[in-house]
Amino acid sequence: MNLRFFIFLFCSISSFLASAQTIKIASKKFTESVILGEVISEYLKSKGFSVKHVRELGGTRLVWNALEAGEIDIYVEYSGTLKQEILQTTQGDFDTLKAATHLKGIELLPSLGFNDTYAIGMKKSRAEELKVTKISDLKNLKLTAGLSNEFVQRKDGWGGLKKQYGLESITTRGIDHDIAYKALNEGQSDLTDLYSTDPEIQKYDLVVLEDDQQFFPVYNAHIVVRESVLAQSPGLRLLLEQLTGRISVERMMTMNAAVSLGKKSETSVAQEFLGLNAALASREVLRPVLNFTLEHLLLVILSIIPAILVAIPLGFLAYRRPRLGYWINGVVSVIQTIPALALLVFLIRPLTFLGLPGIGNTPAIITLFLYSLLPILKNTTTGLESIPLSLKNVAKTMGLKGLRKIRLFELPLAIPNILTGIRTALILNIGFATLGALVGAGGLGQPILTGIRLDDYELILSGAVPSALLAVVVQYLFTQAEVYLIPKGLRL
Repeated sequence: MNLRFFIFLFCSISSFLASAQTIKIASKKFTESVILGEVISEYLKSKGFSVKHVRELGGTRLVWNALEAGEIDIYVEYSGTLKQEILQTTQGDFDTLKAATHLKGIELLPSLGFNDTYAIGMKKSRAEELKVTKISDLKNLKLTAGLSNEFVQRKDGWGGLKKQYGLESITTRGIDHDIAYKALNEGQSDLTDLYSTDPEIQKYDLVVLEDDQQFFPVYNAHIVVRESVLAQSPGLRLLLEQLTGRISVERMMTMNAAVSLGKKSETSVAQEFLGLNAALASREVLRPVLNFTLEHLLLVILSIIPAILVAIPLGFLAYRRPRLGYWINGVVSVIQTIPALALLVFLIRPLTFLGLPGIGNTPAIITLFLYSLLPILKNTTTGLESIPLSLKNVAKTMGLKGLRKIRLFELPLAIPNILTGIRTALILNIGFATLGALVGAGGLGQPILTGIRLDDYELILSGAVPSALLAVVVQYLFTQAEVYLIPKGLRL
């Protein structure tokens, strides 16, 4: 045994662990992206790789930022999106995009074989009524457009389209992409943005308007993968390249339709495409509701306990030091006004910089923790301020000070208000925790998101009903807890 042997052993173990790393594959929050994520996942699994598919992670910017930060390793992006939304370059050819992504440590592989461009669609009956066949026909028409939120914000989205075609007369409103189709079908809007491979075009009898001024660029689907992962996993590049050029527009439309219209799982559709055996095809796709509920409870418990431990002392401090309390309440109140989704996305880069996971449970728990502070803090302060002056004088006369005063006098008298604050925070947490699914935290938000995407009310209810029941259970448990936690003389 010598030093060289230990170095060799260490390098061998390190190499093995690197090769055995779980590869994180992500998908955006629409059906095609989830299917493609499953195609890559199932393909790599069949080749012996350990993989994890983070489904429906969110929109373009969130997923790309997660890739850059190393929180995910692989996902499928589109050339038009890379050009205009992510890299913001004037050139959109493959070599230019490949060179630009290389500068960010990301490898752009050749196209999977199909172009899924943006388009503008209308109900066929409405288009015939207005004699509309191309986008330029919309000029000067007073219509309502229900557009996906991402499309409204994108540089290759509504702003540029409206300017090029002169569509100022059209009233727009942002809406979830999957809900936009239903709004269009129910006559709540006249037109919407769509992907050219969407099966909903057939389902809702839509007509795709001709882009006669060629505003939309080509959106070829490409696998993007971190170069460091390719370096750590020999053979991964060759395997991924074997998927390029294999999916035609027609095949992608068929797979989308099989999921959205045929009610098949994305996993089974991906396995059928890959020709994998029946043993793999029988793998369960959706976890039982019990598992989602346990994940949800974990998010709530891991966020509410530290919130209680922080907010109650802050409430006492704000009560004892009013000037400092003004700033404490101000900061916590401002945090409460930040939209939950914005906070979830914002946390990705700081957490990654600190060496913590930027997606998954960590950002969800931190967000829920921050949202729990205000109701507990406010109720703690209110409970202390509501103690009658006569009782305060009694405590002073008895010589109660410091922690003894808090334990024997202030805390027992303020506990009803504090419990109300904790109860409020918990109920809010149970609702907000459903958003954790947008950053891969799972929980009851996962079936809700999937159900909205697939227009499956059973899936939506499988997440919404347990979430509502949890809130009812929390309400009941706190009613029972008050019997033991509130001093007997204060219960009335």
